[in-house]
Amino acid sequence: MTPEPIQMARLLRETAAKFVMPGWHQVRARHKADGSFVTETDIASQRHIAESLGRAFPDIPLLGEEMTPDEQARLINESERGLWVLDPLDGTSNYAGGFPAFSISLALIEKGQPVLGAILDPVRDECFTAARGRGACLNEAPIRPFAPNPALRDCLAVIDFKRLPPDTLAKLLGKPCFASQRNLGSVALEWCWLAAGRFQLYLHGGQKLWDYAAGRLIAEEAGAAARHLTPDRLTPSPGLSLDSRLAIAAANEELLHAWLACLGIEPPAP
Repeated sequence: MTPEPIQMARLLRETAAKFVMPGWHQVRARHKADGSFVTETDIASQRHIAESLGRAFPDIPLLGEEMTPDEQARLINESERGLWVLDPLDGTSNYAGGFPAFSISLALIEKGQPVLGAILDPVRDECFTAARGRGACLNEAPIRPFAPNPALRDCLAVIDFKRLPPDTLAKLLGKPCFASQRNLGSVALEWCWLAAGRFQLYLHGGQKLWDYAAGRLIAEEAGAAARHLTPDRLTPSPGLSLDSRLAIAAANEELLHAWLACLGIEPPAP
């Protein structure tokens, strides 16, 4: 059986109904070793999805956020035959705090690049999906980014200031080149909202593979332009990696180049 986005969407909705929404406003979060939050919902969701995919696609292993770094590294090194990448609850601090912006993100990676992606926003019952070369959808309807015009001053920007390099942060705070700024707190949803035309510029200083594997595919298949860079030197960062990456994206290539220029970053290759 070959995986399809509609199967992934069905599994994410099932998981949300069984584990995510019943636990909202009823779970306590604890800190992991890296300082981020985790809840029992993260663990239960990952277990359910891993078991379901294991039965349906026993030859494809799964890398989940809630695995140990050693397990994740082993799976990356053995990923030639395909690899599921899962964030069972993206936006855990939002979930634990009652802010309605969290998601489940699942991607299938083959030969070092995502080929299928599905991200569910269970609060709004919005499931974003994409297949490489086949476009992106929201609840099975095609989506495209939106830009009011080519000027940055008319664009909404979603920016996570917390992890940005100091020089980049100083440029943003010194003389903003965009109309206004937002931040959702769920990386996967931010990629999807860019894809669906809900803002035009994106900047995040520290994304892991499970944060962006499905989301960047969805955004690019919708028509957005995106790059991942090393956070310290702002140089291109291709291929599979467990390292944190800086993400910069826009509704189209023209806006992306203007956005890079505003931040003083040399335009890297796609």
